[in-house]
This record gives sequence, C-alpha cells and structure tokens, in this order.
Amino acid sequence: MQPIPRISESEWEVLAVLWKEAPLTAVQVFEKLPARSWKLSTVRTFLARLEKKGVIECAAGEAAKTYSPRLNREECVRDAGESFLDRVFDGAAASLLIHFAKSKRLSDREVADLEAILAQKSKEK
Repeated sequence: MQPIPRISESEWEVLAVLWKEAPLTAVQVFEKLPARSWKLSTVRTFLARLEKKGVIECAAGEAAKTYSPRLNREECVRDAGESFLDRVFDGAAASLLIHFAKSKRLSDREVADLEAILAQKSKEK
C-alpha cells in the first residue's frame, strides 16, 4: 500500500463530509460543511488537492463532477495517528496514553475500554 499523503486540517473537514455521504458534488460538500467563512471556490480547491493526492476520486456526472473517497477513514486516522505519535511523542505509545489519560476527563465507559485493551495487550506478551 502506498503511503497516505499528508492531509491538512481543512482537508480533513472536507473528507469528513465525503466519508458520511458520497458521491457528492462540490456544491453539496460546501452545503454540508459546518458554517464557516469558506467560499465555494475554497472547497473546490480542497477537493482538487485531495484528488491530486489520491485521497478522493472524481467522476463526471450529468450536471457536475462528483467526488468520493478512495481511502477510508480508518486508514487515514491510523496513518495520522502514527505520524502524530512519531512527531510529538517520539513513537512512545505509552507516553501518549499517559498524557491524554492525565489531561482529559474520561467517561466510565472510556476507562473500561482502555482497561480492556491494556488487559488484552498484557495477554499478548
């Protein structure tokens, strides 16, 4: 599998719309984005960048081009997470988990999920 290209924060927002519902035209993507100061031309620019990077694909529709993701959310999140882990925590997963566990409020369900994952990891040793 080819490496996933770097996706900007704004491109993530556009992709989130396409992961929820695709194919969509640029106008439809624009309409489904949260209210912000972007113009339609800005959204078209992000779509063109994502297409050039190979993250989405474009098909000629009857009235307008439609866009669909080529990569799924899980692939992109995994890659971005690994990149973040390497850049910020020097690849140390435990440091990342400790940081977020200490600095963020976790629900009882989240604590239980983390405990289950850690218990499973202990069994895998």
